[in-house]
Amino acid sequence: MKNQVQNECTSSFFQDIKLIFEQARQKAYNTINATMIEAYWLTGKRIVEQEQQGKERADYGTYLIKILSDELTSTFGKGFGERSLRHYRQFYLAFPDLQIWNTCVPNLTWSHFRRL
Repeated sequence: MKNQVQNECTSSFFQDIKLIFEQARQKAYNTINATMIEAYWLTGKRIVEQEQQGKERADYGTYLIKILSDELTSTFGKGFGERSLRHYRQFYLAFPDLQIWNTCVPNLTWSHFRRL
């Protein structure tokens, strides 16, 4: 009897449960991806605002990116190098309107935005 019940459940019940978890994992990944992309955009925005301080263009030659990189790395660990911070700044400059890039977030990853 046990084998008969197990065989009947195997094909549909177990597959349904697996699908539930696969979909949950995908939703979690998409949420994390969108949240991190928003954090990158907001970071880029703050960098631009700090660099320009209300001026039309930034004063070049400042060490803002390096100092920020050091600070974030000491707080959060790897992943906040100067190159990454420059990408965040460029991301904001390329997509200064939050609503424009926000419509793309569900469909694109950070790698896609970097290539754009």
